[in-house]
Amino acid sequence: MKKLIFVTMLAVASFYNSANAQVSLNVNIGSQPLWGPTGYDHVDYYYLPDVESYYSVPKRQFVYLNNGTWVFNNSLPERYSNYNLYNGYKVVVNGVRPYLNFDNDRVKYGKYKNWGGKQPIIRNSNDKRYYVIKGHPHGMPPGQAKKIYNGKSKDVKIKGNNGNNGKGKGKH
Repeated sequence: MKKLIFVTMLAVASFYNSANAQVSLNVNIGSQPLWGPTGYDHVDYYYLPDVESYYSVPKRQFVYLNNGTWVFNNSLPERYSNYNLYNGYKVVVNGVRPYLNFDNDRVKYGKYKNWGGKQPIIRNSNDKRYYVIKGHPHGMPPGQAKKIYNGKSKDVKIKGNNGNNGKGKGKH
């Protein structure tokens, strides 16, 4: 009898732990920028091969080298003021401080320089999970999106992109 109780308790604990693991799934769709690539539920960083920089999704900051030091900033440096984030290729890189692997990333993803808008981006996506992102053409909360949008409507106008035309402009 004691063995049966022990085995039952073990089974319950095992079920509880696996249920806990499923609940703790980290999804950050709502914090991904409109220029981010589609298909990802979670993103820590994007590597931007055209400008050899990173973008931290949680911090909403660009990470780039400035005189040998990694700098976090809300915008790219002035030398990249003409770079269009909507057209450049983005590599999803999950992990802590991926920019420390920059030398490898530069070589590995260098082939994506001048990719020219061939990557599907969130702004142009009809995937309902992206409707929660501010500025998305369908820009509505997920509950409202389910009620209103049934996948048949094609007359949705694309809203602006905060006036920066997808460029990572900055004074830095």
